[in-house]
Amino acid sequence: MRLDTIRTPTQPLINVIYIIYALHIFSALNGLLTPAFVITAFLTGWPSIIALVMSYIWRKDASNTYLYSHFDWLISTFWTALVWLVVAWLLIITVIGMVVGIPLMLVVGLWVLYRLGKGFFALNDRKPI
Repeated sequence: MRLDTIRTPTQPLINVIYIIYALHIFSALNGLLTPAFVITAFLTGWPSIIALVMSYIWRKDASNTYLYSHFDWLISTFWTALVWLVVAWLLIITVIGMVVGIPLMLVVGLWVLYRLGKGFFALNDRKPI
């Protein structure tokens, strides 16, 4: 994206990305406040799934704005976390891999929280991520 083609996003689009972040953060925090892991709450919670669908729907409207990077950031966070969750579960179903799989889920959960926080603070500063 060239700097001379960046446009200012509309306020409704900014509101949408805040809602998407809020839905993802709500799901992730459910993982902290319940017996579930952050990563499983983030990936399987309805708020995150709704936020993922919203990200795909609204991303095209954010083209040539700093918000486009936020939509990509959230989409890639979701799918990357899903891949690592599958890897962790494959390790967990083997007795030996359980020693690696459960800590891996915890690390990926922390990674998800980090990405959500970093993206949200960049959004507050009206900067791309």
